[in-house]
Amino acid sequence: MIRALCILLLGFAGPAAAEMQVPQDRAEIRKGFTPVVERAAPAVVNIYAKRIVNVRVSPFRNDPFFQDLFRDFGTPRKRVQNSLGSGVILSQDGLLVSNYHVVGQATDIRVVLNDRREFSAEVVLADEESDLAVLRLDGAQGMPALELRDSDTVQVGELVLAIGNPFGVGQTVSSGIVSGLARSGTATGDARGYFIQTDAPINPGNSGGALVDVNGRLIGVNTAILSRSGGSNGIGFAIPSALVAQFLDQARAGNDSFRRPWAGLNGQPVTADMAEGLGLSRPGGMVVSQVHPASAFAAAGFRAGDVITAVDGEPVNTPAEMSFRMTVSGIGASATVTRVRDGTTEKVSVDLIAPPNDPPRAKMETGRNAVIPGMTISTVNPKIIADRDLSLNARGVLVDDPGPVGRRAGLRPGDIVLSVNGTSVEDTEALSRLLQRVEGRLALEIRRGDRRAVMRYRL
Repeated sequence: MIRALCILLLGFAGPAAAEMQVPQDRAEIRKGFTPVVERAAPAVVNIYAKRIVNVRVSPFRNDPFFQDLFRDFGTPRKRVQNSLGSGVILSQDGLLVSNYHVVGQATDIRVVLNDRREFSAEVVLADEESDLAVLRLDGAQGMPALELRDSDTVQVGELVLAIGNPFGVGQTVSSGIVSGLARSGTATGDARGYFIQTDAPINPGNSGGALVDVNGRLIGVNTAILSRSGGSNGIGFAIPSALVAQFLDQARAGNDSFRRPWAGLNGQPVTADMAEGLGLSRPGGMVVSQVHPASAFAAAGFRAGDVITAVDGEPVNTPAEMSFRMTVSGIGASATVTRVRDGTTEKVSVDLIAPPNDPPRAKMETGRNAVIPGMTISTVNPKIIADRDLSLNARGVLVDDPGPVGRRAGLRPGDIVLSVNGTSVEDTEALSRLLQRVEGRLALEIRRGDRRAVMRYRL
């Protein structure tokens, strides 16, 4: 049975439906999309990126049976990996956006404009989770740039153009319509979001390109297609321009990493079976299952069992959609969240905050006198919970690096130490102190992923 594959690609853009102009005469009809292409195409570039990767050369790599069994067999070797994609210039001083999977961790990036000018570029802000990256062209001035259109104004059925460099054949333009909105979790890899769906043909190499409307404004950055064959089947996904705008703002502010507000809650979509019991006339929204006491939602009075139906007037049905709506507003803003509790609907203002670094992370390395010396540890707090995607009820001390002794003892990066010989640990200082007092036997209670275990040692 053929399995559907999500192939990473690059994007396109577009303007508001209210501004669309109907051709006035036969001459304008004959021109088709020519005026739009003339306006938008100069700002869409080809990107050639190189990165150094470690690969293992196995003597069984061509054997149909043993190649999977010995996938990790062989000595690691460094190799140069080339990637090809597209990008969109968004400012005259040379800021452009592309996909993380095109330029992330690249050691050399070359950008070629439509007029054949070439520039080297460096990544100034990148985020693997969003699959977006902002680059700056070296020595660029007076660049052609696309105007961003608010993606919240985009409607299903709008005409759009996808501009990019599919298969490396050169800049190509394809047309279609917006075939869906608010598509969540449809891209591969770590990308999450709130995608615009289009049937405009896009293919590998289009990644990072522009999705534009009939006025030549950017509404999205192409990032993936859904395909059985590896080619376009008319289902493509673009990252909305609202998120692109937030990346651009943070890059201009000098951020070296993308910062997103922390919800500090878990939830699930409301199904038809759940709707009546939650006081809803129809299925919709997200029911809250857990709220961290340090989150802004807890401060605003949210609790388990509440239903969130909208953020800033835009409907949300999944945690990914709510995260998107918060992210495009940004840290420091306030969001108006529509809440249903016991059948009563109300609007609640929630301050959008970064995950608190409280209690302090207090990162440290265990000393020579500890039973496990040279181990790098951090106190679990909301910031670590958000950065490592841990459970909201996580507590204890995170193992950043077990060190040589810890590795031999079976510890791994990401393990959380909960107790030592039955004594709970809440911070790094307590764990370091307890490890120096151990004699005879050691019992470490740890959490690894969703599992708890007790590791016992005789000293």
